[in-house]
Amino acid sequence: MVSIITRHLTKHFGTTVALDDVSLTIEAGEMFFLLGPSGCGKTTLLRHIAGFYTPDTGQLFFDSRDMTNVPAHRRNTAMMFQSYALWPHMTVGENVAFGLQERKLPRTEIEKRVQEALQMVRMGHLTDRKINQLSGGQQQRVALARSIAVRPDALLLDEPLSNLDARLRLEMRGEIRRICKEFGVTAVYVTHDQKEALHLADRLAVMEKGVISQVGSPRDVFRSPLTSSVASFIGEANFLPAEITAPAAPAQGQTTRSPQNADSSAYWTVQTAHGPFTGRLTDPAWQPAAGEKATLCLRPEALRFFDQPSGAPPPAPAPAKGVGGNLLTGTLTESVYLGELAQYTIRDAAHRTFLVAELNPALLRPAEGSPVSVTVSPDDVMILRL
Repeated sequence: MVSIITRHLTKHFGTTVALDDVSLTIEAGEMFFLLGPSGCGKTTLLRHIAGFYTPDTGQLFFDSRDMTNVPAHRRNTAMMFQSYALWPHMTVGENVAFGLQERKLPRTEIEKRVQEALQMVRMGHLTDRKINQLSGGQQQRVALARSIAVRPDALLLDEPLSNLDARLRLEMRGEIRRICKEFGVTAVYVTHDQKEALHLADRLAVMEKGVISQVGSPRDVFRSPLTSSVASFIGEANFLPAEITAPAAPAQGQTTRSPQNADSSAYWTVQTAHGPFTGRLTDPAWQPAAGEKATLCLRPEALRFFDQPSGAPPPAPAPAKGVGGNLLTGTLTESVYLGELAQYTIRDAAHRTFLVAELNPALLRPAEGSPVSVTVSPDDVMILRL
């Protein structure tokens, strides 16, 4: 396994800037995810690591070795494609052996590695099976076995689960991480699926328009997005315009999180169309000033209904000293039952819509058109810099 380092990589396709001064360090043995919307540059970056593309400017290193102009076949990387790219006329074992034969390894070594790789993906009993006799999940395992059989320094995965159904995707997520960690390989994984990234990644990078918007652990990026585009790509997000008021500290009992899990960001009070809110800054380098514009990010699962007796108007809870009201009011416009959760849509007086998620609902809340209020802990109010 190797560390992968890019320094100021830039790539143009005609007038399109696919990569714009991208600098990144992926640690040896790390499972690192590249994600972002279509056209953001994540697959282009992966193909630079593989050696399929050469940058216009910049450098790429494996540990301290400059690989910028080294051809793909001399990089000792393995690529797992979205389509799997298996040979249909070959057996499972022959597919796994293909890359080893291209490397002209001795026959006994090839047989040993094929069996080791197939056992690792739990396919050893299907060595002689034809590819067209396998399920989608089994084909995915064969493609993974073929990739690890060559013992690559880096395993590159390009949307490997996109062709599987929902149940198989869930099953294979854990299998891919297990295999990569047992094999001890540096893995770089491209996906559109934020659930995959949150589940599997040691760290991840969110890309947009050829640049890296944010790098961090799944929890750090989800809990402290630096921009609204990152927040909306990593999970559902509600946004509310705000104006910075003053520094604040959440009062005792106002946080829903234990001290060891609490975020260490600075707390501030802001003013919104729904009154004052107290939340935390997501950018530690930001030193806001009173009157500065900002955006609040409120995750649907962090919002809690402020229940009241049937027919009563929404009450205004008394905020604790130093803490904003953190109360959002509106009208319930949609209720959707999704089994493990219920999802509600609320519209406020300015016609902004907010999603609220309620875990393990016993039943749906009142019919659409009901006045509702939701509250949120200061820990879950993320103040984003404009």
